Amino acid sequence: MLHFSRLKMIAVLLTCLVSILFALPNLFTKEQLASWPRFLPTKQMPLGLDLQGGAHLLLAMDTEELRREWLQTLRDDARRTLRDAKIFPTGVGIVNNQVQVRLAKPEEADAAVRELRKLIQPLGSAVLGTSGEDLAITKGEGGTILLAPTPPGLQQRVVHAAGAAIETVNRRINALGTSESTVVRQGADRILVQYPGLTDTKVLKDLLGQTAKLSFHEVHPTMTAEEARQGRIPPGYRIYPGSERGDEQGAAYLLRETPVVPGENLVDAQPAFDQRTNEPIISFRFDQAGARRFARFTQDNVGRPFAIVLDDKVLSAPVIREPILGGSGQISGSFTVESANTLAVQLRSGALPVKLTIAEERTVGPSLGADSIAAGKMASIVGGLTTILLVTFAYGTFGIFAALALVVNGIMVVALMSAVGTTLTLPGIAGLVLTVGMAVDANVIIYERIREEIRAGKSAVSAIDSGFTRASTTILDSQLTTFAAAIIMFWLGSGPIRGFAVTLTIGIFTSIFTAITVTRLLAALWLRSERAKSGRIEVPI
Repeated sequence: MLHFSRLKMIAVLLTCLVSILFALPNLFTKEQLASWPRFLPTKQMPLGLDLQGGAHLLLAMDTEELRREWLQTLRDDARRTLRDAKIFPTGVGIVNNQVQVRLAKPEEADAAVRELRKLIQPLGSAVLGTSGEDLAITKGEGGTILLAPTPPGLQQRVVHAAGAAIETVNRRINALGTSESTVVRQGADRILVQYPGLTDTKVLKDLLGQTAKLSFHEVHPTMTAEEARQGRIPPGYRIYPGSERGDEQGAAYLLRETPVVPGENLVDAQPAFDQRTNEPIISFRFDQAGARRFARFTQDNVGRPFAIVLDDKVLSAPVIREPILGGSGQISGSFTVESANTLAVQLRSGALPVKLTIAEERTVGPSLGADSIAAGKMASIVGGLTTILLVTFAYGTFGIFAALALVVNGIMVVALMSAVGTTLTLPGIAGLVLTVGMAVDANVIIYERIREEIRAGKSAVSAIDSGFTRASTTILDSQLTTFAAAIIMFWLGSGPIRGFAVTLTIGIFTSIFTAITVTRLLAALWLRSERAKSGRIEVPI
C-alpha cells in the first residue's frame, strides 16, 4: 500500500501541477491573462449574480393568452372532428371561456358528443397514473354542446408552457454568449432570470419581451380588412394589424387564421444584408415538411400576396412572383443591424409558448459581491489556517502532511471549477469551506486508525500501511453518503442550491484523492527518508 512506483509518483505530481496551472488564472486580471502564452490555460472561475452583480428579471406568464389559444385550437379541432364524422354544425364559436357547438340536427347530439370526447386528454402520466381529464363536455338544450377546459387541465397547460418557456429563454440567453445565467421557475406561472455581469437590462428585455411566433398566412383573395370591418368577417379569417418593425406599419390584412406554415417548421434564421439595397434582413429556412407545404402553397398562388406574421402582426405581405421551392427565403423590413440580430436569435431559439411580461426588474450592483467575496476569502483563510494549526498540533509531522494535502485539495477544487466553468456563488463558497472540513476529516480517520494499530503493537511501517488501507473503505463509505445527498440537492434544487451541490460534489472527489493518494505519497516519501537516515522509524503521531 505504501509502495509507489516511479510512474505512479509522476502521475500524482503531474496532476497536482496541472491543477495549479488551471487554478492560477484566478489570481490575475483578464488584461494580464491576455498577454499569457496561448498554451497556458486562461479560463477563470465565473462568478454568480450575488458576487459580481448583474440583471435580475422576474417574468410573469400570460395565462389568459394561454387559455385563449387553447380555446382557439379546441374550436378548430372540434369543427374538423365533426366534419370528418359527417356531422355539420351551424356554428362553432367561443363563448364565456368555452367552445360552443350548435348542431343543425339536435338528434345528432349524442353522436357528436361521442366524437368530441376523442379530443379529451387524460391528466397525469402513464407512470404515475391519470388524475382526471382536461376537458368537460356537456350537452345543452336545442342541440348545443359545450366544451370547457377544466381547472386541472389549464393548470397542466400552464406547467407545460412554463417548462417550454424556460427552455426557450435559456436558448435565447445562451445565444448571447454566456453560460452563467440562471433561469428557474418560481411558483406556477413565473420565471426568474438572473444574468451575472449585465448592468443594462435593455438588451435582455428586448430579447425576452417578444414571443417571436413567426407564421405564414394566406391573404383573403377578394375581401380587404376594411371591407371585413364594415361587414362580417368570414369564418376562419381574422384581421391582423401591421407591425411597427416591418413594411406594413399602419396597414391591416384579412388573413386565414390557420397558417400555411407555422413557426414550428422554421429550423434556422440568420441576420444578413439585402444584396440589392444593402439593408439588414433576416434569412430563414424551413424543415422538409415546412418546405413542402410552402412550395405547394406558392405554386398554387402565383400572383397573389401572402403575409409574414410575427407575434400576430404582419411584417410584410409580398406578392408571390414565382414558386418558392427551396424551403428558404428572407424577411425585409425597417430593421437595424441590432434588431435583425435580436429577431434572428428569437426565431432560432423558438417561439415562446406564451407571452412573458416583466413583473420585477432589478440591477444588482457589484459592491455587495465585493463584500461577499472579501468575507468569503477571510472566512476561508481563517478557517484554513485554524485547521492547519490544529491538525499540526494534534498529529505533528503527519499533521503537516495533512495541511499540504489540504492546500492541494483547495487548488484542485478551484482548478476543476475553472476548467468546467462552474459558477461560484455565495453557497458555492460555503461548499468550498465545507470541503476543507471533509478533507481534514478524511485525514483524521486515517491517523486515528494508525494510532490504533500502533497501540495494538504493530511496527511503524505496518501500522501506517494498515491505517491507510483500512481507513480508505470508511472514507469512501462516508463520502458516498455525502455524494448521494449532493446528487439529490442538484436534482431537486435550483439556483443557489445547485451551485452548492456542484461545489460539494467536486470537493468530495478531490478530498478522496488528496487523502488517499497525496497524503499517502507524502507518508511514503517520509518513510523512505527516515529509513535511509537511521533505519529505525518512529511514527510521529
